[in-house]
Amino acid sequence: MTALVVSAHDRMLRAKDSARTIGLLTSGEKTAALRAIAAQLDADTDVIVAANAEDLERGRANGIGDALLDRLRLDDGRVAALSSAVRDIAELPDPVGRVLDERVLPNGLKLTKVSVPFGVVGSIYEARPNVTVDITALALRSGNAVVLRGGSAAESSNAALVASMRAALSTQGVDPEAIQTVDEFGRDGARDLMRARGLVDVLVPRGSAQLIETVVTESLVPVIETGAGVVHLVVDASARADWARDIVVNAKAQRPSVCNAVETVLVHRDAAPRVLPGMLSALKESGVTVHGDTQTSAYDASVVPATDDDWAREYLSLDVAVRIVDDLDEALAHIRRYSTHHTESIITDDAANAERFLAEVDSAVVMVNASTRFTDGGEFGFGAEVGISTQKLHARGPMGLAELTSTKWLARGDGQTRA
Repeated sequence: MTALVVSAHDRMLRAKDSARTIGLLTSGEKTAALRAIAAQLDADTDVIVAANAEDLERGRANGIGDALLDRLRLDDGRVAALSSAVRDIAELPDPVGRVLDERVLPNGLKLTKVSVPFGVVGSIYEARPNVTVDITALALRSGNAVVLRGGSAAESSNAALVASMRAALSTQGVDPEAIQTVDEFGRDGARDLMRARGLVDVLVPRGSAQLIETVVTESLVPVIETGAGVVHLVVDASARADWARDIVVNAKAQRPSVCNAVETVLVHRDAAPRVLPGMLSALKESGVTVHGDTQTSAYDASVVPATDDDWAREYLSLDVAVRIVDDLDEALAHIRRYSTHHTESIITDDAANAERFLAEVDSAVVMVNASTRFTDGGEFGFGAEVGISTQKLHARGPMGLAELTSTKWLARGDGQTRA
């Protein structure tokens, strides 16, 4: 029998209805459901990888680029990593029902502020099938239903992942309608999701700067903005040369296609002679193309002259911009002008400069003597992440379980009336 084709609106209605039961699941029931999802993903690995191969083949034919292909790719190891992350999320403390505040009014009325699920969490993203699993697991653990729009580039992969996870919920007696996708409705599905105020409680976009800007400007649903990563590393005058080399190479080359990879390195003039030769050489050995100012180019003939556009560019590739600055003031001014407020790090042995950097840089994550690649929900101990928020309302930085909850005041009285 052919399955009834429903609208994106109907899918969101189903999610809204299921959110009532999902929000009432006990911590143990949510843990069991997530363990079942992890086991089902493992069991369905061959099906998922085969579906992903269709997306990869279509992506290559459409010329989507190496960075997106890397984000799109699922193999046995990546599926295993997804199921492992789900298991980690299953064991995290339940964020629902936490007592955040409590007080007794002079009239005896008892007030308690507790954490509660949002209800329905929506996400619009592109070429990132891992998000399909990560956001679903985080949504369920925090008592939410989820509506997904994963984009045409990963449509086969996402369909296989959603089918696997819905099947797992059914085995646990949990309503599978809590996981919905509007992928089959294309751009109309994304548009309906952005207009679903009253059905979807919060929307989290992940992807290109253009996608995020579209969702932020067009959505009627409240949006938690995740931002592009024009990420900076400052090499201070006192920086250790080996730390500078190793941190910069790791931040750029370990996985260049992600938002926490460094895109611009600012090197203090006094550090340049002892730091730049080794750093540039190590970047070259790692296959990185350096786009540098004229002063940087003097240290290595292979440096490509940087243009003004390079300082504002999120490469998402084995490219990095390098500029020599006169002092920390100039580095901070550069960051203020070009940063997308994602992650910035300084390499320094000067405690005063480290504390000044931490205090003055206005980004979601600010680091000292560490690779920017640590800005990640898994690395922060969240199990996975919904995204990395670069806004300042409600959530900022890697978003885990707590960021998918709201609050509710409970008032317990014994007959009080207001005078």
